[in-house]
Amino acid sequence: MLLALDVGNTNTVLGLYRLDGEKPELAAHWRITTHRAQTVDEYGVFFVNLFEMHGMAPNQVTHIIIASVVPPVDSTLRQVCEAYFHIEPLFVEPGIKTGMTLLIDNPTELGADRLADSIAAFERFGGPCIVVDFGTATKFEVISARGEYMGGAIAPGLGLSADALFSRAARLSRVDIRRPAKVIGTNTVGHLQSGLYFGYIGLVDGILERILAELKQADPEVAPRIIATGGLARMIAEDSRFIQEIDEWLTIEGLRILFERNRAARPRSQPH
Repeated sequence: MLLALDVGNTNTVLGLYRLDGEKPELAAHWRITTHRAQTVDEYGVFFVNLFEMHGMAPNQVTHIIIASVVPPVDSTLRQVCEAYFHIEPLFVEPGIKTGMTLLIDNPTELGADRLADSIAAFERFGGPCIVVDFGTATKFEVISARGEYMGGAIAPGLGLSADALFSRAARLSRVDIRRPAKVIGTNTVGHLQSGLYFGYIGLVDGILERILAELKQADPEVAPRIIATGGLARMIAEDSRFIQEIDEWLTIEGLRILFERNRAARPRSQPH
């Protein structure tokens, strides 16, 4: 089985794939909080418990691939893989085979999660397409009809925007971020939820509208598929004028594809 880990600043997503059938099958998936200060053993015990809750064991994992945008946890996760799974993990980093041409100034700057999103979107939906990944930051990825990564944009995530507001406005209490029943709120909670939710819809659709306009300048016939992923994808897509598809597990699917493109026997480390 393949264990794919997408390590973000807020959450870490784990996907467990069966590789022994005709098609790879996503057998289990989890979304957990990313902890920068956890030790190897704390991570290890937590992962083992997740497996046991689903009737699985770590020794069923034969391969591991990791995309991380949190460098401080990389060495910890490498040690977890070696100590608890006895596997040397494959990290998505410069030098890995991607199968995708990157038309940007410095390809080494592109985050591993953004690369995985782009590869999975093109494999599933073809091109041209646009991915919007709702995480700590909201990332926009643009892929051409030929499967080239053209570039994108990064905006503060909805949760990050809310945190900034609550931390700087002394009289505003933290509220649950969700879609309010109406735009015109009649109390402070309603005002905040309306501004956060519908304001963020405006940000997302405003950027998408400008991306689409640029693409149409180059090719008036272009009609990209627009895909949302990430923890808030389903909530935001409900009111977006442009988002057409939702795939909450797009990033780990991209990691599976990257693993297949770089597949080789990853050596098992010796148990201590």
